[in-house]
Amino acid sequence: MDTKLYAEAYANFYAKMNSSTSKEEYETFFDAYSYFEDPFQRVYGIDNIYAIFVDMYKKLHEPVFIIDEVVCSDNVAYIRWEFRYSLSPKHARDSFIGLSRVTFEDAKVVSHIDYWDAAQHVYEKIPLLGSVLRFIKRKVHA
Repeated sequence: MDTKLYAEAYANFYAKMNSSTSKEEYETFFDAYSYFEDPFQRVYGIDNIYAIFVDMYKKLHEPVFIIDEVVCSDNVAYIRWEFRYSLSPKHARDSFIGLSRVTFEDAKVVSHIDYWDAAQHVYEKIPLLGSVLRFIKRKVHA
């Protein structure tokens, strides 16, 4: 199995996907047994994975992943990305860096787990909750 080839194709797919990307295009990489996890959800199967991205494109304005590094070892790839988005056309663009650990088997994604700081990039932006989290962060900072 050529993990580097699969990982680069997958990273390219991620960088180019948008609200018009069809479920059939997702099926190139995911199947009924694929696992996807990020700080907000853990799901199995192409139907659930596709639904997550459809929902993301409905809720955010022009979200895009900028891939800047793909590193492979055996059947695992680590993909470093920057996620750019805005909440609406009237809001300023925002972005954050994340990392995905992707495991491949038989040219399909077996597991895709995203690592990024949900507290900093989501929770701290909620007015009251954000104030509390920033206060706690200041208190525990060395």
